Amino acid sequence: MFMKCLRSKLPVWAALCVLVLCWLYIFPSYRLPSDKDIAEEVLRQGQVWTKNQTGIDTFRKVIMECCDPRKMFALTKENSPIGKVLWYDGELYHSRTINNDTYPLFVKEAPLKVPLKRCAVVGNGGVLRNSGCGWDIDQADFVMRCNLPPLFKDYTADVGTKSHLVTANPSIIEKRFQNLLWSRKRFVESMKVYGSSYIYMSAFTMKPGTKPSLRAYYALADTSSNQKVLFANPDFLKSVGKFWKRRGVHAKRLSTGLFLVSLALGLCDEVMVYGFWPFSENLNQQPISHHYYDNILPDSYFHAMPEEFLQLWNLHKSGVLRLHISHCTEIQNSNENKPH
Repeated sequence: MFMKCLRSKLPVWAALCVLVLCWLYIFPSYRLPSDKDIAEEVLRQGQVWTKNQTGIDTFRKVIMECCDPRKMFALTKENSPIGKVLWYDGELYHSRTINNDTYPLFVKEAPLKVPLKRCAVVGNGGVLRNSGCGWDIDQADFVMRCNLPPLFKDYTADVGTKSHLVTANPSIIEKRFQNLLWSRKRFVESMKVYGSSYIYMSAFTMKPGTKPSLRAYYALADTSSNQKVLFANPDFLKSVGKFWKRRGVHAKRLSTGLFLVSLALGLCDEVMVYGFWPFSENLNQQPISHHYYDNILPDSYFHAMPEEFLQLWNLHKSGVLRLHISHCTEIQNSNENKPH
């Protein structure tokens, strides 16, 4: 009688699910390597790196087929006409229909002449501090930076000075510039360090980010800034997210850095990546800050930085991109520019 009652309360399928979950917890099919294991593999690889043109072409073809970054990375009048419904990529059931107010904010067509030659994607990792990579970064034909990073003189030897595209997440507009509700002057002045860069904003990812992004657009437009705001296409961001999820990046949302690397792999002949090392110690087992300018940790609920790094590391090992995670020297730079 007791067993009959138990079976009625706990169906067989539910019991099996519990057993499977317990098994996967104890013996998961995949475990992320420890920080130490990753560092040891990187050290074993050494400084040797060979560009793999076939691998580059193959990966570019795959990412073009899934995401078409050349045409779709930014909202344009060409890919987003009046009447199109934009679905926010970071929120379910939220959308915005492009109308006569929104449409004029978009550039006419994809703004970048492709293929770009040598591109540098610069993250903000603490591994950049004292790296001496600034000279190398500035040799690139096109430099992408993440989230309005500081480019003070104290940092330029490590991070360079050139910028051609820089992302500006709405959360930065909110926290650093109080949503531009009280003053726009400090924001406009702070943007001058990025020269005539494109300012790439995800205005249609989360609904609360739309108004701050539009204020940033008007702040620059009203002051005749030489910077042009590009709004990230939520369809592109969503397709890139699915692309990496199928390859093992399990996170609520990709980091800005991985979005930019994905963009670069679709636009550029050669991709060099700097400042991507999401661990608290460098290869010499010395503690490093999370960013080269502060030690504020990201929300682990949203991002899966170690998983992202392993994807980039696999691309590095296969010669599709070059990942710089130690010191840069001019000798290395000259060697890299030699044909392989």
